[in-house]
Amino acid sequence: MQKRSSTQPRAEPRWPAIVALVALAALYLSLPERLTPGPSWVVPAAIAVLLVPLIAARRAQSHTIYFALGILLNVIITVAVIWSLAILIAGLPDKRENPTELLRSAVALWFSNVLVFACWYWRLDAGGPLRRELRGAHTKGAFLFPQMTFPPDSPLAELGWRPGFVDYLFLAFNTSTAFSPTDVPVLSRWAKLLMMIQSGVSLGSIAILAARAINIL
Repeated sequence: MQKRSSTQPRAEPRWPAIVALVALAALYLSLPERLTPGPSWVVPAAIAVLLVPLIAARRAQSHTIYFALGILLNVIITVAVIWSLAILIAGLPDKRENPTELLRSAVALWFSNVLVFACWYWRLDAGGPLRRELRGAHTKGAFLFPQMTFPPDSPLAELGWRPGFVDYLFLAFNTSTAFSPTDVPVLSRWAKLLMMIQSGVSLGSIAILAARAINIL
C-alpha cells in the first residue's frame, strides 16, 4: 500500500470557523432589540442563511463563491457590531439601559468583536483558507507567525505548517486585549487598518465597562 506523503497539504478543519459563526449568532441574539438594526433575529438569520451555501462552496472547492460569500457575511456582522456599539454608547448619557443590560451588552459586543475580526484575518490572509490549503507551507502572508521564522533544520520547525482559525483567533484576542498583535508582526496595510478598527471597537466596549464600574464605586 502506498503511504501518504508527509508533504501533502492537509485540509484545515472547518469546525472552528463554523463554531465562531454560531457563537456570533448567539451573542447577537442576546442583545436587546433596541441595539440591533431591526429585529434581534435579523443578523443571526443572515448568518444561518449564508452559512449553508458557504459550506457547500467550501466542499466544492469553489474559491470565488466561497470567498465572496465569506466577505459578505463578515461585512454584515461587522457593520452590525459597530452599529450596536454606537447605539449603546449614544444611550449612555440618557441612561437608556439598566446596569445589568448595559454590562451584558458590552461584554457580548466585545466577544463579537474578537470573533468577527478573527474571521476577517482568517478569510483574507494569503488568499484565504482554500488558497492556503493548496500550498505546501505558509511562507508569506499579511502576518509573520513565529512558525514562519524557524529555519528548516530547527527542532521547532513543522513541515507544511499553515495557520488555522485558532491562530487568527489568538491574534484577534490579543488585539482586543493588549491593543497589539503581540508575537505576530503585521506586514500588510489592510491588516493594519482592520486591527485599528478592531482596537477601536474593543476600546469602546471596555470604556463602557470601565464607566459603569466607576459609577458603581
